[in-house]
Amino acid sequence: MRRRVTATANKVEAFNGFSQWLGFGNRGVIADNDLVEQEKAMKFNALLTNAVIFHNALDITEIVRQLLEEGWTIEPEDLAHISPYLTEHINRFGEYSTHELGIQPDAYDPKLDVGFTPLRDQDLAAAGFTAAA
Repeated sequence: MRRRVTATANKVEAFNGFSQWLGFGNRGVIADNDLVEQEKAMKFNALLTNAVIFHNALDITEIVRQLLEEGWTIEPEDLAHISPYLTEHINRFGEYSTHELGIQPDAYDPKLDVGFTPLRDQDLAAAGFTAAA
């Protein structure tokens, strides 16, 4: 139980650290006394954080697909160690083009050919549930 609580707390702290890293403006200090402006700053940072996490997850999924096509075997336990809180490829101070905003992307297929059932069964058993529950 302690390991599970610690693992969950670590994930929350990793998310918070990632969010703070992205929201670097004014060193994360919201100096405005206006509650509406404070709420906007927090929501914009949450939106940015979730957008970057989503983009990272798409990139990770695409890499896993490429590895599967090359014949690699990907186990659910391997994917359990990958975090979407990657920052090495983000240039916070760069210039970004917006000309691609109007381009409609192809439909995304969320299916990965990795059997998550054994990992899910293991988690359920650790939580005291059976696979049939």
